[in-house]
Amino acid sequence: MSTVLKPSPRRRGQRLRALVWGGAAGLLLLPAVAMHMGAPGLHWTGSDFAVMGLMLATACGLYELATRRSASTAYRAGFALAVATAFLTVWTNLAVGMFGREDDRLNLAFGGVLLVAVVGALRARLRARGMARAMAATAAAQLLAALVGLGVGLASAGRAPDAPSLVREVLLVAAFALPWAGSALLFRRAGDAGRQFPPRG
Repeated sequence: MSTVLKPSPRRRGQRLRALVWGGAAGLLLLPAVAMHMGAPGLHWTGSDFAVMGLMLATACGLYELATRRSASTAYRAGFALAVATAFLTVWTNLAVGMFGREDDRLNLAFGGVLLVAVVGALRARLRARGMARAMAATAAAQLLAALVGLGVGLASAGRAPDAPSLVREVLLVAAFALPWAGSALLFRRAGDAGRQFPPRG
């Protein structure tokens, strides 16, 4: 009878870490490859790559923090979902803007949404139950940003003829509340399960 050897949790963690950092590097190289192949409309500068590299490094660094903070799968998943949502929020606003163009002042509201997440996480000291409340508050802030955008759009005479575009923008912004809420549920599950561990060196 043969014995199947399963990889240790440490080895699985190393593989996942390599996958995360390798995926980030691949994502950063993707625009360069597309530009080399002559993709239309894609013209990244050195500063574009620098900003994206910084964003990816920050996201991966936060993932490392989550793996050291807790061994709970729900905790790590909640942290990863929150980081991914924040990353997509910044990326979308820098690329095209959630409301109007990327230089529309209304998009500054999403800096406030991210501030709610950061301040909430710091106040919670990254503990699962506190993180659940922080992510729930961030989801509420995201919905509030959608309502503000809707109000500004309806009050603007210049945007009245483009109502379908306004509706799409508001729905997109509101949809970003879903992963924040999902992160809150995962953190709550981690807290309820009592599987959170103190930081590991």
